Amino acid sequence: IEEAAARKQARIDSGSDVVVGVNRYRKSGGQDLELLEIDARAVRHSQVERLARIRSERNGSAVQAALDALTDAAASGKENLLSAAVRAARLRATLGEISLAMEKVYGRYRAASPAVSGVYAASAAMKDELRRIQELSDRFADREGRRARILVAKLGQDGHDRGARVIATSFADFGFDVDIGALFQTPAEAARQAVENDVHVLGISSLAGAHKTLVPELVEKLREMGAGHVLVIVGGIVPAGDHAALINAGAAGIFGPGTRVGSAAEDILKTLLRRAAERST
Repeated sequence: IEEAAARKQARIDSGSDVVVGVNRYRKSGGQDLELLEIDARAVRHSQVERLARIRSERNGSAVQAALDALTDAAASGKENLLSAAVRAARLRATLGEISLAMEKVYGRYRAASPAVSGVYAASAAMKDELRRIQELSDRFADREGRRARILVAKLGQDGHDRGARVIATSFADFGFDVDIGALFQTPAEAARQAVENDVHVLGISSLAGAHKTLVPELVEKLREMGAGHVLVIVGGIVPAGDHAALINAGAAGIFGPGTRVGSAAEDILKTLLRRAAERST
């Protein structure tokens, strides 16, 4: 599935697959769309208040006993887990508490799908663009002594990672060293991984509308960890009206729907090279 998605994106980028409005017959000028604005901080505050109220009104000892029974059922395998979970829910145990009770036994699933490679490199239609981007990548490696390294991260409850995987695949073909973060990372976790892996770029794939909350938190965490130099970019479903707020928060680039992957890689490499030149003057 991942390789098929990467091949599809390469065909769109090269123009061999036509998507009206994306790579052919694009509308000139901005699009005046009415968008629903959600105050994520207000929603989170409201949910925290609801959880606090539920916990204050329920029988805490009965809930804990039901959760312990759920953990025991998971460990023994002798009882239907759904029945045990329903009993806990009827006592007002939260979904997080119920899943954690089973996680103590089973652990938490993490998908282990290595990124595919060679899809963009094999595209004859993108040969010239690929060579141009790889030359920029080589210039950066010659200057800095190593390849440009990017961490592609998914933050919050955004579990859609097809776009992130396509970016990882294509950027590897363009000459980047690529790290892929786990799904559902917090800004602190993504920042820590960026620091530990000593990346030049941290790319956030945002498809769930939480970028105005999570990106500023990520930038702040990077600064707290002494990694304010890391180039933060945002890609995905990012309305034009949000661009200024993200740039003001510290994002260095935003790549919305319809962006050609090669153009994004070229822009990022040029920014890295410009910053490297500025540091040496």
